[in-house]
Amino acid sequence: MRVRFRLPYFTAWGQRLEVRGAGPALGDWHPERALRLAYDPATGLWEQETELPAGTAELRYKYVLVEASGATHWEGGPDRVVTLGGESYGRLILDEFWHAPELPDYELQTNAFTQAIFRRPADSQCRPAPLRARTADATVRFALTAPRVPADRCLCVLGSDEALGAWDNRKAVVLSDAGFPQWQADVALATPERPVMYKYGLWDAEQRQCVDLEAGPDRVLPALSGRDTLRWRRDEQYRHREGAWRGAGVALPVFALRSRQGLGVGEFPDLKLLVDWAVQTGLKMVQVLPINDTTATHTWVDSYPYAAISVFALHPQYLRLDAVAELQDPALRAELDQLRAELNSRDHVDYEPVMQAKWRLLRQLYQQEKAGFLADPDYQQFFREQQQWLAPYAVFSGLRERFGTVDFRQWPAAFQQPGELTTTLLDPAHPEFDEFGLHLFTQFHLDRQLLSAVAYAREHGVVLKGDLPIGIYRHSVEAWTQPELYHLDQQAGAPPDDFSVTGQNWRFPTYNWEKMAEDGYAWWRQRLGHLSRYFDALRIDHILGFFRIWEIPAHAVEGLLGHFSPALPFSRQEVEQRLGWFDYDRLARPYIRWHILEELFGAEASAVRDEFLDEAGYGAFRFREFVDTQRKIEAVVADRLAAAPADQHPALLRLREGLYRLHTEVLFVEAEGSGGQLWHPRITVDKSRTFRDLDDESRRRMHELYVDFFFRRHEEFWREQGLVKLPAIRYATNMLICGEDLGMVPASVPGVMRQLGMLGLNIQRMPAATGIEFSHPNDAAYLSVVSPSCHDMSTVRGWWEEDPARTQRFFEQLLGHRGQSAPYFCEPWVAREMVVQHLHSPAMWAIFPLQDFLALDEQLRRVNPQDEQINVPANPEHFWKYRLHLPLEELIQATGFNQQVHQLMEASQRS
Repeated sequence: MRVRFRLPYFTAWGQRLEVRGAGPALGDWHPERALRLAYDPATGLWEQETELPAGTAELRYKYVLVEASGATHWEGGPDRVVTLGGESYGRLILDEFWHAPELPDYELQTNAFTQAIFRRPADSQCRPAPLRARTADATVRFALTAPRVPADRCLCVLGSDEALGAWDNRKAVVLSDAGFPQWQADVALATPERPVMYKYGLWDAEQRQCVDLEAGPDRVLPALSGRDTLRWRRDEQYRHREGAWRGAGVALPVFALRSRQGLGVGEFPDLKLLVDWAVQTGLKMVQVLPINDTTATHTWVDSYPYAAISVFALHPQYLRLDAVAELQDPALRAELDQLRAELNSRDHVDYEPVMQAKWRLLRQLYQQEKAGFLADPDYQQFFREQQQWLAPYAVFSGLRERFGTVDFRQWPAAFQQPGELTTTLLDPAHPEFDEFGLHLFTQFHLDRQLLSAVAYAREHGVVLKGDLPIGIYRHSVEAWTQPELYHLDQQAGAPPDDFSVTGQNWRFPTYNWEKMAEDGYAWWRQRLGHLSRYFDALRIDHILGFFRIWEIPAHAVEGLLGHFSPALPFSRQEVEQRLGWFDYDRLARPYIRWHILEELFGAEASAVRDEFLDEAGYGAFRFREFVDTQRKIEAVVADRLAAAPADQHPALLRLREGLYRLHTEVLFVEAEGSGGQLWHPRITVDKSRTFRDLDDESRRRMHELYVDFFFRRHEEFWREQGLVKLPAIRYATNMLICGEDLGMVPASVPGVMRQLGMLGLNIQRMPAATGIEFSHPNDAAYLSVVSPSCHDMSTVRGWWEEDPARTQRFFEQLLGHRGQSAPYFCEPWVAREMVVQHLHSPAMWAIFPLQDFLALDEQLRRVNPQDEQINVPANPEHFWKYRLHLPLEELIQATGFNQQVHQLMEASQRS
């Protein structure tokens, strides 16, 4: 078969268009072998024809604009795919249009819309009989990707040709939705030698006529005829009259859900109740935090959802035991009922007792159901499909229990690498199988319960949105099985921001991106593919990490001593040239002087000096070896805390913080392994005492160097990093991708995200623009999410009470109450104004923590807003224990409140 590509595109002088794709006819993606298109000034089209090898079943390709300089610009969206199975034509003409990345239609083609919001009914009436006979020279295949079609309507095409109804709305051609969201129909035109005017419209199957035509001018199909030819008209964008689609959603971690059937914690079946509430209130999305297994220590520390021991396995806390099987022992059933009543009576998730109860009863259920479980065909299929991650996870979890630690480096040598363990230990005939079979059993039932909730949400038109943590846990299955993919000697975190003035140290290893690139980021594609099993939309935590991550050396505790990676550090010569001097001790060693000790330690300054410091001459001090890193200080103070009575702990913690501060008094951080030749300016160095004590000229030069390094030097470099890594993530699945792009954002990030069709995040109190205190939801881009708060900050009620002066400015500037005094508490009417403001934003999504919705109702909201905050990023020892204070069954019955929320959705046209 011969195929001809045709594309209208206005180019500048020296530019050209190419088709790059799979297969020899399209160059196998090699630029030098791409199919070059030729411009026809008579038609304004770029086109070219090529012969396809016999047996070609699929074309996969993209259009590329090439500058005279050789620079390239790829069109937006995923790869184009043309399936050729069953085509008997000798020639195929592809009439197509450039995919502009900024067009919102591509996001409406993701699973969030095609599988949930615009899901087609199973008994769709839009399956007309196909064209029975192929006309030799006049067959046109009209194709349009249009997800936003009401469930009781079909798409049709109406036009000037007799075969298109001659503009008689009763004779329009109905397109098939069998390939939804693509609609298509083959038409034998009556007069193919003439241009055809046409439009797409909505067809009512009961009335048997076109009831509405798209907006805008008529589309034009130029005259073209040829024997043995299929002309495939691949149109773009159904032109809706009602404007861009917008929706709203609710955010709540699964562990925070409360139902009468839960065992002290939210469980996967509870998602169905939240979906029911979303349907009642007109919401279209339910957003959750990460749901992977974090069982590392069997203590409350495991409540942190971003430190998963497996990026694939689900957390056992979310399993509903009753839905697995009924316990046959009456005493155990009674114990379960008693535990449910006891644990549900608490106003928070009491993680340790909850997990102790679940594991104890899970073991009983496993022994009770083992024989039937292993013989279950559904389980056997699950194991075959998920074996790549499931087998290592089950073995890892069993060995964690056997050796009493998740740190596999402390296991006996024979177990420190997986080797053949995943085969031998998972043989049901192995005498130790039950140690590992328990975890296979648990994951199978977790998967089954979550998939049931996913199907329920989709059937009700509600999107489940998951959360992808940026890092992996240092002692995880992934680090055990594929250590070469990570820099285990480094730590990932975040630079100082509104969440934490000393930065954040997540203690996760950083990624070995070079190694990951060798197989086309297969690990990431597998991870995203697994998440798409459960979610149709995904929040990528700290998406900035795909451009550059904040990397912290192993000896540091706080983020202040980190640097961006990859980066372009200054050479020693550059530093000396720009500062006018280079003194290693003054630039890179902690700057410790007596007046600083007095500032930090007050009356204890002398004692601190005598115990921890040595004199270094000229009024300077240097740390003694036993505390010459933050990590050593952490260990020393930890030992003292363990031995000291509780009333001495505050003083020890103040000592630790002061010593940490001294370690951060540096102007530069040395690039590890550079031998003192490469240097990163310390982040927020202008707030340090060492910067303050520089002379005026050195301060001016240091400031210029700092601004250049963090805000100019890396922009193009980081843009390239994002464009190398993120496409593999974006197009690994068809999920709707939303990036958490808060904090210190490189200028190139929004452009790259727009190019890839990824939604950004706008939090009102964390404006992306500089020079303003608050952002207005009205200023958000369409391809974005607006929200008044998130899990890493206080809710709107808690925030309102934190700083009355700031609240007053917000009340006047953002809510428009000029000259009026803001109420001390966030009254329901104030919360309503904030919700309404977000709902009327142009952003595609407005998502609210459930706590912020409940703020609208005096009776339903929690008494103390401080109890509503989920996480405190500045506190690395925070206990993630928040749980909704009222059962979802009760919330569903709150008719008046639910109607109020639904009315807000309708008024803002988000319902």
